[in-house]
Amino acid sequence: MYIIIGGGGKVGFHLAQELIQQGHEVLVIERDPARVSNIREELAGNILLGDACEATTLDTAGIARADLVAAVTGDDEDNLVMCDIARYRGVKRTIARINNPRNELIFRKRGIETTISATQAVLAQIEQELPTQSMIPLLQLHSGLELIEVKLPETSPVVGRSVREILLPAESLISLVVDPGGVPRMPSGDTRLHAGDALVVVAPKDSLDMLREQLVGSTHGLDT
Repeated sequence: MYIIIGGGGKVGFHLAQELIQQGHEVLVIERDPARVSNIREELAGNILLGDACEATTLDTAGIARADLVAAVTGDDEDNLVMCDIARYRGVKRTIARINNPRNELIFRKRGIETTISATQAVLAQIEQELPTQSMIPLLQLHSGLELIEVKLPETSPVVGRSVREILLPAESLISLVVDPGGVPRMPSGDTRLHAGDALVVVAPKDSLDMLREQLVGSTHGLDT
């Protein structure tokens, strides 16, 4: 797989090293000559001096044959421009680093659905460590979907009900149920839910408030 990485900072550099070790063909584009000089040898020459926000630079990098473009600079605007050009040039897969979580919606509206936010990743990890949280974001998927873990409190309106009796938001699915003892099971329509169960749910991100109300309850602790 041929992967172009926009930005040769710490994230781009270490990402390139990992991908090269995995056997991928990788080219990093970095506009700081000093930085290019510092990491050229460590990347075995797989680096190009230039501005990845310029179409001519991306063309020189061979974007027409790229399988994936990862825009990972510390500037959200630059990452957005890179992904826009890549998609215009026909690259099917783009990944953008988002430094300000408030910009995520802008990327999504421009059709760039695969984004990585360090802030959101740390926040998700913190939420996993907080026993009072009932809804924990696990992973953002394509098409605006998100993978979420939902822990059912005793006050949940769905405790004691079967899966088929629960009215979930459209395009939502309970994919796994883990009981309080840690035993996972694939749910059927007859699977009955209990307090303390952890549900792994796929749901549209814009339906999370409705999902919380239906599975956790609208007045539950910190989730309100």
